[in-house]
Amino acid sequence: MGEEQFEGSLYSYVSPLAQARALKKIMALSSARSTAAVNDSDTRTTGCLLTGIPGLEHLHIWLSIPFCAMYVAALAGNGILIGIVLSQPSLREPMYIFLSMLASADILLSTSTMPKTLANFWLGSSHISFDGCLTQMFFIHFLFVADSAVLLAMAFDRFVAICSPLRYTTVLTSTVIGKIVAATLTRSLIIMFPSIFLLKRLRYCRINIIAHTFCEHMGIARLSCSDISINVWYGLAAALLSTGLDIILIAVSYIHILRAVFRLPSRNARSKALSTCGSHVCVILLFYIPALFSVFAYRFGGRRIPRYVHILLANLYVVIPPMLNPIIYGARTKQIWEGAKQMFSHLAKESK
Repeated sequence: MGEEQFEGSLYSYVSPLAQARALKKIMALSSARSTAAVNDSDTRTTGCLLTGIPGLEHLHIWLSIPFCAMYVAALAGNGILIGIVLSQPSLREPMYIFLSMLASADILLSTSTMPKTLANFWLGSSHISFDGCLTQMFFIHFLFVADSAVLLAMAFDRFVAICSPLRYTTVLTSTVIGKIVAATLTRSLIIMFPSIFLLKRLRYCRINIIAHTFCEHMGIARLSCSDISINVWYGLAAALLSTGLDIILIAVSYIHILRAVFRLPSRNARSKALSTCGSHVCVILLFYIPALFSVFAYRFGGRRIPRYVHILLANLYVVIPPMLNPIIYGARTKQIWEGAKQMFSHLAKESK
């Protein structure tokens, strides 16, 4: 596609109100386009432009309001949840330690994307350096894999608590929890660290405009004029070895949990056992269903689903689960609710 064709297609894609903004972004890369072939060094120096949500540029200011509100709510809710677990000795059980790990990962995941997105929406700050883009990409995928691993650890916790309640304290000791934390971080690092080198080895010869609000692996790889088949297969393998494997193991855990629950003699005992899993099941569904929907919509929806729908889903995914997870556990878990009352009453007494 020639330069004139590119600019014409871009102008027809955005609304008239966003044409001036798009022109500024194009002019920012005019030095990179002035040469017939842009080599790897020039591209790395130029960096990338994140366009935001293509087709909805004129709504960026309005979209920033709910995104900012959800981001602040996610920070506040997960911060309070971590404070409750740390301040209450009665909540030093494995289940709540894993919950505080999930809250920490949620804070970091939303923070790895939302500040840059909001800066783009409010200030038009669309430029990001190449290394900065790789760094953001790494932490987004790293934290997603870590989130999935924490949900698996929480499923294991419920499995031991219901299927082997007498061995719960001997199985999930502080040493075992420490090993689970180390394994979670190590696996996330091993799976995602190669992505940096797989992207750095590519030769980038195209204008670095990423039609998204944040950097992700295949979005960066598609800017290259090299063969990216290795990146495609790596992305598939990483997804299967992390999220895919975790979903299978969580499903197996809950099959055993349900078998153990339905063997209980009384209806009251069955109801009590299932209620301890309710919050975890809600969080699992909230985490995996949007992700799977986004993946299948992207793979099989093709051109039938507008591009801005995919990007909106991706942005909602990094703020809605972190925002709702503390609410789910706070509303459904009596111990968290009581711990919150004690923490806030203690803070109120200290402030007097």
